Amino acid sequence: MRTKSVEQSIEDTEAPEHRLKRRLSAVDLTVFGIGVIVGTGIFVLTGRVARETAGPAVALSFVVAAIVCGLAALCYAEFASTIPVAGSAYTFAFATLGEFPAWIIGWDLMLEMALAGAVVAVGWSGYFTSLLATIGIPLPDLAGINYPAMLIVAILTGILVAGIKLSSRVNLAIVVIKVTVILLVIIAGLFFIRTANYTPFIPAPKATPAVEGLGAPLIQVLFGITPVAFGVIGIFSAAAIVFFAFIGFDIVATAAEETIEPQRDLPRGIIGSLVICTLLYVAVSLVVVGMQPYSRLSEDAPLADAFTAVGQPWIAGLISIGAIAGLTTVVMILMLGQTRVLFAMCRDGLLPRTLAKVHPVYGTPARITLIVGFVTMVLSGFISLGALAELVNIGTLFAFVVVSAGVIILRRTRPDLPRAFRVPLVPVLPIASVLACLYLMMNLPVETWLRFFAWLLIGVVIYFLYGYRHSTVRGYRAPGPKGQGF
Repeated sequence: MRTKSVEQSIEDTEAPEHRLKRRLSAVDLTVFGIGVIVGTGIFVLTGRVARETAGPAVALSFVVAAIVCGLAALCYAEFASTIPVAGSAYTFAFATLGEFPAWIIGWDLMLEMALAGAVVAVGWSGYFTSLLATIGIPLPDLAGINYPAMLIVAILTGILVAGIKLSSRVNLAIVVIKVTVILLVIIAGLFFIRTANYTPFIPAPKATPAVEGLGAPLIQVLFGITPVAFGVIGIFSAAAIVFFAFIGFDIVATAAEETIEPQRDLPRGIIGSLVICTLLYVAVSLVVVGMQPYSRLSEDAPLADAFTAVGQPWIAGLISIGAIAGLTTVVMILMLGQTRVLFAMCRDGLLPRTLAKVHPVYGTPARITLIVGFVTMVLSGFISLGALAELVNIGTLFAFVVVSAGVIILRRTRPDLPRAFRVPLVPVLPIASVLACLYLMMNLPVETWLRFFAWLLIGVVIYFLYGYRHSTVRGYRAPGPKGQGF
């Protein structure tokens, strides 16, 4: 349970072989956040949760998920401005809870970002293949291997190795394309809304095959509630699923060491990207359920198919282009986040430290980036990941719980630390964040919890076989509030 002091965390960033180049501004960080948040959730999940779980009230599900994320975002912003070090929740946990909890969070983030990157790459492949087919270029099937997904991961890996500034420029160009397409969806869709499609806005609760057996939300099983979809319960169950759509603002914090003025710019990037994306999500979900009855929405491409249904296939084509652009940046930034978390863990010795060396020319953790790229390629090319996507949600919510609790702990243990951003109403707001995240976790299926515990158990074994024995955090005493170490 030894902690790594804030001073030691910052000191480690100055070692020449582990020093990342500072090149990012608040605008870069906000665009990174938008780049990773606006993707699967808006182009894919909207139709699925409206059709199976929430009905037209899916817009309220996005609002619920955004509120939970907003509470956690404030906690992330305080930590990021206080400890401007790569690693995000892993680094924050190490400074407050100790090495073993930090390892668990790091292991958890590896699951979150690896699966999310692969899942989104598969989604990208589907849109790309469909778009090529519409212009008469069918792609051959190679023994079931998803090679388009593997190809895009390989290209993005090369961009990430080449440098953070190049990554931010590529991301900016693509974000402009996809936000333009989303605004087109909102404006054009207004002309095809039928108010009758909003009735009933919250459909009556009913049992469906989607919530039977291990697919039932844990909270309904624990309290003996007959598993149902729709109704008010459906709104919260859907919120636990569309939460996937907001994953990304926390990845902004992983770029702390590459930000020019992290104390000022990280809070702006985290909160700014979340606010912008929430407004886009709510607007799009209201438009799409107004264009088409929720029971007839497509699960694979709801936005494009909604415009096809109202006789506007050319807009559907533009949406496919926007989706391809959107999913491209999501994959890239998820991989970026994973490399920075692994970089921090390797630098601390919990994983092989030689992997944490920075490339002398590009200033990036090239070795780790190549490993992450290879693993993501394998996952996206050979494994069906649809059933595992909800693991990403539970992993992220777990990290949010730890970060929110960590704010309270660090306020008590290190009140002397300079904080460029401070969470208001401590400890009330962080406690509310913890409870809100736990509630959404309880709305996830039982099978998701079982898989999550299995993954954590594997992580515990690896920690005691390797990480515990090789940790570099030994015997370091930094000044505490009264000159005492941790």
